[in-house]
Amino acid sequence: MSIRQQPRRIARELTLLSLSQLKNNPDKLDQEDINSLLLAATRTLTTEVHEILETASAEVNRGHERLLSSETRSPSLDSAKTMIREALELAQTAINRLASAVDFPEMMQLASQYEVRQYAIELIGTVQRRGAEIDQTLERAMVDWQLKRLPRIDRDILRMALAEMMFLEIPQKVAINEAVELAKRYSDDEGYRFINGVLRRVSNQLAESPGR
Repeated sequence: MSIRQQPRRIARELTLLSLSQLKNNPDKLDQEDINSLLLAATRTLTTEVHEILETASAEVNRGHERLLSSETRSPSLDSAKTMIREALELAQTAINRLASAVDFPEMMQLASQYEVRQYAIELIGTVQRRGAEIDQTLERAMVDWQLKRLPRIDRDILRMALAEMMFLEIPQKVAINEAVELAKRYSDDEGYRFINGVLRRVSNQLAESPGR
């Protein structure tokens, strides 16, 4: 994260990392201390890193056991290689999350800025208050997929983007581009491409809707 980033970009990242941890009434979000947002963000990253590393460890163990029992059977060897490759990919994801955590001292400094704090609170409140409308719009735009089946981080990126597109008067192109950048940082290649596709379908649907 660059210290020269726009306040709203910092606020989006803070919002993304905080959403799953905040349970407050959206009408009381203006009272939310910025330290609570940072604590929520830290807990999100910590929890996710632990879960990813546990899954990676389990895959390595499964792959190792498969190798030991496979002898020379080609299907078993291929299966073991796949498990280990997936474990390495998960470990790389965890490393990326840890790299994000390294940026936290800078985020803490920037989050104290009035513009950052206010936009994060506005964005979180909009996602929470208009959640039903946002999710309905997303469901209509998803092809052969369900919102609840997506990873939590991908769902929150999509919800934030729709909050901006539908209710916060952010240009749709800007909202989509910012969502894709967040997905590149916190999701994976498949995730950010999926998010980009869904948001572009939403944009087309909104353009065809009366009154928009």
